[in-house]
Amino acid sequence: MMPLESLYGEVIKDHAASQHHGGLREPFDAEAHHVNPVCGDQVTLRVALKDAGDELIVADVSYEALGCQISKAATSVMTDLVIGKNVGDAMALHDEFLALMHSRGQAQPDEGLLEDAVAFAGVSKYPARIKCALLGWMAWKDATARALEEGYPQ
Repeated sequence: MMPLESLYGEVIKDHAASQHHGGLREPFDAEAHHVNPVCGDQVTLRVALKDAGDELIVADVSYEALGCQISKAATSVMTDLVIGKNVGDAMALHDEFLALMHSRGQAQPDEGLLEDAVAFAGVSKYPARIKCALLGWMAWKDATARALEEGYPQ
């Protein structure tokens, strides 16, 4: 049986290589560009929201990422998690991932909630890599906040 750390490493490698939802798409409601000044990783991310009656749904997230495997993979995982969710639930996922990244490897992440994002639990032990894992998540939160401020979706 494959050790858990190896399995998690494979999840990160797979997402970094495939970059789910990668490539900037239209239409979108807001865009954010974030840079990790420590290492130079960058992400440009677009979000499209959809009005579903009494709630807003994350209809699409697309991005271009330049950087390490961790930042690319974490952004890929994030898109899989938030697309199709209502904005409140997606923000709760953001908060859960943020808590995991600040746990210094001590958290027992909820795999049912975070799915492939649990693969980043080990990253939280390395302070220099936490910003890499959070780059796409922070860009998504920023773009979503901009969309909401500007009154999207229209």
